[in-house]
Amino acid sequence: MSTQPPTVPTDFSAETLVRSFMTIILSEIGDKTFFIAAILSMRHPRLVVFLGAFASLALMSMLSASLGHILPTLLPKKWTQIMAGVLFLVFGSKMVMEGREMEGKGREKVEEEMREAEEEIEGDEFEAGGEIPLERIEEGEAVPSSPNARQQKNLGWSIAEGVRNFCSLILGPVFVQSFVLTFLGEWGDRSQIATIALGAAHNVYLVTLGTVLGHTCCTALAVVGGRYVSSKISVKHVTLGGAALFLIFGVIYLYDALVTSAEEFSMPISPAGES
Repeated sequence: MSTQPPTVPTDFSAETLVRSFMTIILSEIGDKTFFIAAILSMRHPRLVVFLGAFASLALMSMLSASLGHILPTLLPKKWTQIMAGVLFLVFGSKMVMEGREMEGKGREKVEEEMREAEEEIEGDEFEAGGEIPLERIEEGEAVPSSPNARQQKNLGWSIAEGVRNFCSLILGPVFVQSFVLTFLGEWGDRSQIATIALGAAHNVYLVTLGTVLGHTCCTALAVVGGRYVSSKISVKHVTLGGAALFLIFGVIYLYDALVTSAEEFSMPISPAGES
């Protein structure tokens, strides 16, 4: 008995490109990585910050879409569609709750994301050898009495720090800081998991292209005028719009899974009189 390999999505449609692009746009505007790029661009050259963030997000998009691309080779197509549908429905429902909890234009959410971004940047600069952030001193964090305190780090962290210093020597510390902070901020984020789901259900190249284009637009907007944009747009409306889009995608994927299941269980009817 011959077995057919699992079907891998090979569709080349503009719908996939637009769906991937809009998923990133409505997920990333006002997100923590958005403000990381915005704050870094106020302290360092904008082009270098943009290139570092772009390289990080492009790498993340390729890794996430590739991971999603592997799933159809391990699971039947209908199950990957069901998983994608459930993920989008969960994210959409969560975004609806987040949007309804926001007051006005969602200024509290913006300030919270901006504060987290500033803390990560200041903490990263301290780990790189800068001064201890004021917030961490006010919270009662102990100040290292001597540079020898840095020697207490484990071997893994020392290797990572050495690799970062080497990359900083070649690419520049600003580029590396932008790359590392953006990558860590994006890891495990809603947009990354959504990219994995898209890569499992659609053509991996179109998903990668669409998500990279979306990240490029969001990062460029953040670098050029992130704080100004965040003060003018309604994060609440963007969140609710993204929630609606995610819920629609979830319903579409579940419907596609239902159609796929119906096709698998349908029995061809032979014409009358045919032996």
